[in-house]
Amino acid sequence: MIEPLGYNPSLRNTFYAVAIGYLANFALPRLGEITRCGTLNKTENTPFDALLGTVIVERVIDVISLFLLVLLIFFVKMEFFGNFLKEYIFLPLIRKFSGFFDFSLLSLLVFFGITLIIGATYFAFKERLSKMSPFQKTNKMLSGIVSGLKTVYKLKKRRTFLSLTILLWVVYFFMTWIVVFAIPATSHLKPLDGLFLLIIGSLGMAAPVQGGIGAFHWIVSLGLTLYGIPKSDGLVFATLSHESQAIFIVLLGSFSIFMLILKRKKRT
Repeated sequence: MIEPLGYNPSLRNTFYAVAIGYLANFALPRLGEITRCGTLNKTENTPFDALLGTVIVERVIDVISLFLLVLLIFFVKMEFFGNFLKEYIFLPLIRKFSGFFDFSLLSLLVFFGITLIIGATYFAFKERLSKMSPFQKTNKMLSGIVSGLKTVYKLKKRRTFLSLTILLWVVYFFMTWIVVFAIPATSHLKPLDGLFLLIIGSLGMAAPVQGGIGAFHWIVSLGLTLYGIPKSDGLVFATLSHESQAIFIVLLGSFSIFMLILKRKKRT
């Protein structure tokens, strides 16, 4: 997705940037997206704002892919997974968004009033604002993000991109399902069950907490109760699945940071 921007970063530096980004997510939720862009900006001199636009496109594609998987498993075995997804996924999201848009009349008036004032101020002093450094920097960043978003239409290897996206989710699936054989309580689960665990685990990882810690463990252990597996065993499975990845990410991210520091020292 970076190639349409006119840049061709090396595979090594791109790999380091992704690994460091995953590591940064353990510090603050979604910090990894910013860190990845910053790392590539420093190592490959690629515009940060344009990279941020490509990251937004990636996340949108991830959300669409996950949504399609949710629909698939919901309709394939609705009577089994349907109630769980409805009670713990769909209904909480509906309540959250309905509460978000549940504004009072006064709140709406204040919101539109502030928007009107900001809009009027912008058009009244547009020429002066355009000469101010903060405005120029903001405008430049927004333009860069838009150019990054446009890469989805400029992809030269769309089939390759689609194939790699599918392959990525296949790898995610095997990363989840293979762990079920680690403990006797889950060793009888089938591939479809592994797909279910992947979906709810991905939703747990998407929660606004560092590295999905807590949210992942809670929803996966809760999902395993559908199979009559005690929460204690479900928590063991969730811990094995999450912490094995977490340890690998910490090691790989630390190694990537070390290699970039070493590379910078050599240049100096």
